[in-house]
Amino acid sequence: MDLRDPHSFSLAYDEHHRSVFAAAHRVLGDHALAGDVVQDVFLRVWRRPAAFDPARADLGTYLRLLARSRAIDLYREGQSRGRATDRFKVVVAEEEPRQDDRPDVAVERGEARSAVREALGVLPDAQREALVLAYWGGLTAEEIASSQRIPLGTAKSRIRLGLAKLRTEVDRLPPAMAA
Repeated sequence: MDLRDPHSFSLAYDEHHRSVFAAAHRVLGDHALAGDVVQDVFLRVWRRPAAFDPARADLGTYLRLLARSRAIDLYREGQSRGRATDRFKVVVAEEEPRQDDRPDVAVERGEARSAVREALGVLPDAQREALVLAYWGGLTAEEIASSQRIPLGTAKSRIRLGLAKLRTEVDRLPPAMAA
């Protein structure tokens, strides 16, 4: 089957899209995300039809493998994003988090925690979120760019500018709070 031919590609889609959806749905448990995986898989095949090697496996097996891999990637992104969001909520929460919920107990103790919170509160939202995701969420600039759907350079700039402004804000605080 020549996947470069639109008619052949359409036939392959008609024959395999249900099994690709099922493979993704088993991993994700979400209809919408599984549908996105189907689209991703067939778009990938459309863009790179030569990547399929019929000597290694039949088309259905190849497509289901692609679907499973993409679904696992989406699942892991969701897990990472969820952890980062939870940490973000803990850092900017108004009430005191429990001791075991704190990402870095040493930094968040007493006045230092108040100083960091106060300084973070002055930052623009985009820079504050980038810093929290990077430092408390443990995400790389690339992961932040992906999760926020922004260019990598923008994510790096937000982190760099946010750090510079955070340093400036902490330096402005009275010495007792900045310690």
